[in-house]
Amino acid sequence: MSERDTTSVRRRRPDGGIERVRADGTAVQVESRTDWARLAAMTEPEIEANAEGDPDNPLLTEDELARLRPVPDVKAIRERLRLTQEQFAARFAVPLGTLRDWERGTRTPTGPARTLLRVIDHNPDAVTDALEGAKRERLAG
Repeated sequence: MSERDTTSVRRRRPDGGIERVRADGTAVQVESRTDWARLAAMTEPEIEANAEGDPDNPLLTEDELARLRPVPDVKAIRERLRLTQEQFAARFAVPLGTLRDWERGTRTPTGPARTLLRVIDHNPDAVTDALEGAKRERLAG
């Protein structure tokens, strides 16, 4: 089997470097193309000028910034409610694996899930009441 046929992942080392982990578990350091010394020596105005001139990452307009909505911090919401992951998942009908993925940052809540999390954040009892009412309706009929 060639190296091309194997799956590998990248991970950050404790020293800040990046390594590729092969399927067999061996790790290989990935050489950085970033000149970290040059970057560290840049002043704030130089950093801003470089950011503004980056064609691959244009600055957002005021309208674009106004439309942005932050992703709800699922773990903070859950901890504020003093619920375990299992309790939160059961109370709000969220698959436990999905909740864990959101908290780890391997997946991001989108669309209706973001809306649900915002409502949970502002009024968790309303969500619980709605879910219990839907369950009663299903059982009744």
